[in-house]
Amino acid sequence: FVKAIFSDLHLKMASGSTLCRVDSIVLLRILRHCHGYSNEEPLDSCSGVLQGMINPIDNKTLEITDCFATPTESDEDESDETMEYSEQMLRLVREVNSDHVQVGWYISTLERSPFQKFVMESQFQYQRTLSHEHSVLLIYNPLETMHGRLSLEAYRLSSKAMEVMNEGTFTEKSLHEHKLSWSTLFEQVPLELHRSTLANALLLELTSTGAVEQPHEFLTVGGSSQLESCMRLMMDTADDATQDINRYSQHLKQQQRQQQQIAAYKVRRQQENQARQQRGEDPLPEEDLEKIFKPLPTPARLDALLYSQQLNSYGKHLKSVAASNLSKLLMLKAMQ
Repeated sequence: FVKAIFSDLHLKMASGSTLCRVDSIVLLRILRHCHGYSNEEPLDSCSGVLQGMINPIDNKTLEITDCFATPTESDEDESDETMEYSEQMLRLVREVNSDHVQVGWYISTLERSPFQKFVMESQFQYQRTLSHEHSVLLIYNPLETMHGRLSLEAYRLSSKAMEVMNEGTFTEKSLHEHKLSWSTLFEQVPLELHRSTLANALLLELTSTGAVEQPHEFLTVGGSSQLESCMRLMMDTADDATQDINRYSQHLKQQQRQQQQIAAYKVRRQQENQARQQRGEDPLPEEDLEKIFKPLPTPARLDALLYSQQLNSYGKHLKSVAASNLSKLLMLKAMQ
């Protein structure tokens, strides 16, 4: 893992985003939480709270200086216990005069895409209660790190997504008005790993003495199981997206059929009123069409956005694993 810390973080910068500077101790604690104290298999799901402060010099850089793990939630009661645990931890951290301001949270993801509905709802609560511009979600992939590629990314909900979630509607009309799509649902925040001079000196000394040698073979050509699992998840997500499209298409057909019925009803009433007028009778009273033809419930389009975001995430993962294995194969071929 120390070798992974020396590697560069491959990130796509989001224009206009605040810089997220993560202290090395935060990264080490996330690694220890997800991997444990030994070289064991990473946990399926890990989450925790990020602490830090806003840089007072530029008022744009988010300094993440500390973190702590939270218990895994399985139901609503444990969710309340987790919130109480987090509040107690923040109070204890404040008593020891450390950075106690909550600036976000972190999660780990093995194979499944992190862009799930509960993640989006949790991030919305963080950004609504905390500062919108400085609340982030760190996503860590332990499998990528075990293969020598440190995977740590920072995300937050875009301002358009926050506006739509505040309204509580993800209809087609609302998405069109706010110009929200799956690509603008989340925005990636530039991430920077910070290490002090003393930490750099210590790591260099440990590396020179061989004290941090790990048994991992980073040139090992593998990843077939990852590719197979990722392809399976991608196919499952594509099936879910197809079913969602079929349900929405069915809704559009029902809506079109109802509009045709309303138009035919209006024509019949108009013809009947003309006939009554010729007989010298009063026209029929006006009726509320919504009582006769009840409006169809508009389906939410949030799932469709998340399915597209998940498919894009799986595609990026496949590209990363395939490119890494291809480069290793070319390197080994040249060495033979």
